[in-house]
Amino acid sequence: MTISYNWLSEYLPEKMEPEKLSKILTSIGLEVESMEPYESLKGGLKGLVIGEVKTVEKHPDADKLSVTTVDTGETELLQIVCGAPNVAVGQKVVVAPVGTTIFPSSGDSITMKKAKIRGIESFGMICAEDEIGLSNDHAGILVLPANTKTGIAAAAHFQPYSDIIFEIGLTPNRMDAMSHLGVAKDVCAYLSHHNKKDTAIKSPFKNSFRSDNQRLPINVIVENREACPRYSGVSIQGVTIGQSPEWLQQKLQAIGLRPINNIVDITNFILHETGQPLHAFDADKISGGKVVVRNLPEGTVFQTLDEKERKLFAEDLMICDSEKGMCIAGVYGGLSSGVTSATKNIFLESAWFNPSVIRKTAVKHGLRTDAAARFEKGVDISNTVNVLKRAALLIKEFAGGEIASEVIDIYPNPNAKNEVTLKYHYLKKLSGKNYHGDTIKQILTALGFEVLKEGLDDIRVSVPYSKPDITIAADIVEEIMRIDGLDNIDIPPTISISPAVETLARSAAYKEKAASYLAAQGFNEIFTNSITNAAYYTEAELALTVKMINSLSADLNVMRPAMMETGLETVAYNLNRRNSDLRLFEFGKTYATTETGKYSEQQHLSIYITGSKSGDGWNAKAEKADFYYAKGLCDRLISLLGLKASRYSASENSKLENSVTAFVNNEPVATFGNVTKKTLAKFDIKQNVFFIDIDWDKVMALSEKKSIQFTGIPKFPAATRDLSIVVAKNLHYDEVEKITQKSRLEKLKAVKLFDVFESDKLGKEKKALAINFTFQDEEKTLTDKDIDSMMEKISSLYEKELGAEIRK
Repeated sequence: MTISYNWLSEYLPEKMEPEKLSKILTSIGLEVESMEPYESLKGGLKGLVIGEVKTVEKHPDADKLSVTTVDTGETELLQIVCGAPNVAVGQKVVVAPVGTTIFPSSGDSITMKKAKIRGIESFGMICAEDEIGLSNDHAGILVLPANTKTGIAAAAHFQPYSDIIFEIGLTPNRMDAMSHLGVAKDVCAYLSHHNKKDTAIKSPFKNSFRSDNQRLPINVIVENREACPRYSGVSIQGVTIGQSPEWLQQKLQAIGLRPINNIVDITNFILHETGQPLHAFDADKISGGKVVVRNLPEGTVFQTLDEKERKLFAEDLMICDSEKGMCIAGVYGGLSSGVTSATKNIFLESAWFNPSVIRKTAVKHGLRTDAAARFEKGVDISNTVNVLKRAALLIKEFAGGEIASEVIDIYPNPNAKNEVTLKYHYLKKLSGKNYHGDTIKQILTALGFEVLKEGLDDIRVSVPYSKPDITIAADIVEEIMRIDGLDNIDIPPTISISPAVETLARSAAYKEKAASYLAAQGFNEIFTNSITNAAYYTEAELALTVKMINSLSADLNVMRPAMMETGLETVAYNLNRRNSDLRLFEFGKTYATTETGKYSEQQHLSIYITGSKSGDGWNAKAEKADFYYAKGLCDRLISLLGLKASRYSASENSKLENSVTAFVNNEPVATFGNVTKKTLAKFDIKQNVFFIDIDWDKVMALSEKKSIQFTGIPKFPAATRDLSIVVAKNLHYDEVEKITQKSRLEKLKAVKLFDVFESDKLGKEKKALAINFTFQDEEKTLTDKDIDSMMEKISSLYEKELGAEIRK
């Protein structure tokens, strides 16, 4: 929520320092996340002064330059070399002396320095409009009226608008603070409590409203009263569409809104002043002089202000005339009924729409407007007419015209206020603080609550319409604690806690271990959205996918059934910004439903590798990541978690080429390979991406069964032997490892493939594998005879089981 300091201060009884106001806002639960200066002209024209040109002479060494002297109110004239063709004696100009920083309309800032231009010293600059950010005009220097006072600051002459902008971290239940007036009411309640005197806001509402005539009556019919309990409107005739007054444009620009025209700007101003959205219709485009609030048939095509045609849902509430839809109620206007430069007569709407109806419509159509954001949280139903009258008076003042109807207010069943009883002992229990009854009454009264009954140990109040979220006693406690100041919550001298058993400590420790290892290897951790796009997945995958009933947008409509796709979005994002060497990892969950309708979650460690695995160095070139790099990384991570991969086997995976699954104790724990081109094409990725998916839940379950064992450092040396075998070309190395394990040699400590060789000399469809074996005995030094005996056994197994030929 964006709040303007100047704007907010207009409603406070006295202006206070921004820093003090920021502390008050944070103390009452409106946390100020940032406080930034705003300037309509960047730099605020600081350092610039108004000067008078005293002399102008041609530069002796440049035809297009002039040497001037300028009076800036100092004791000495400034000599300035100027290139503008329109400079002349007697002109009043804007001067940037040495040391001043200017902020041009385009480009970077420039700080003035003493300079020599073609041999002539220059002590500043005479400025054009674009050089100080006033416009894009660079036809010549800016010449001011002759009566402009010399020596005054340019800021004093132009009076650029400056402000302080608060960004407030508004919680979803604080719809009453979604406006400058709402925030001002909270600040005044705080001041009333802490200054021990009643402090009220400066109300912008006046009692001067009256209709000028009845020449433009509009008949309003509300068919769906459940979705629209209250609808107010008024007609204004003879308006002139034009620019808004400067003060209004400045206010809107300060909070990040673009001024459009006086009518639209006034409705936006009212929205941010009071929190009540308004909508202005071109009254001449309302067929039959009738406004009907109703639902249109499913599939009705409606063109919105953004010129898009949208198919309506049956639940969408519409503002219609006698023939057609004009506006999606509370969400977005229609193209054919909006205010244009030719508009002369308007019908102004101020209504209260059912929050759930507005929320559903906004989400279904992907229209997140300022109006929808307020309606879906609940606006003040009692304020529609007051706000309408204020807006009508502003339009009459700044767009001309006459109020051409009485205020229409259809509110057949007025809402009753919520009533809540607060027990004082309950207040103490939740707040930890004793509040006097008078203090409680004073705080609640300042917030707009009406005291219905006071007892010795309780108080019953009616809740203002602006706070529809307050329904129970705990909500009242929150209001009292906020205004007393969340910084004033007492901290007890002792705190009693119950010891808890941490069930996830082991998993967290292993996550830290794995993350530290990957970070040391140059990987970056990412966090992706677990809500993703169903378009990424096949129908078979979506069969058991968790679908969002009330999705945030059309692109975020399912809980991810797999980790790959959300990570590839991040890969694509980086590749599109020329970051082509990526090593990323993520701890995340996937989600699924069972055939019985139950939900399940599964934790994963997913790794994404593309481009080079190392950068260029002075003594080495960058190396591209490959399949074996991914395999080695997977193996190392499994070992790091206290497990040992018993085997690696080729597996079927529609999204991975060369898919391999790692097994621990015959349990599949990880899958890796390079992502298929078909999958990469969905994300417009054109380079190879390797993906590793580790089933974290399964790894944790296996690691819990594994006990940590320690062995002493061997006293006797290890011995190694190499063996080269010729096998069938289609034989996978994991078959060799399986056969090696069959030898059951306790003294065989390690087996490693270190070379693969293919040649026609070996025979058709043949290849040679060079394997290194490490042997060690913990009780003695192995002899050649011992080692040869074990190598003979291994060779025999290879010949018998694999049909291998032993190369001598």
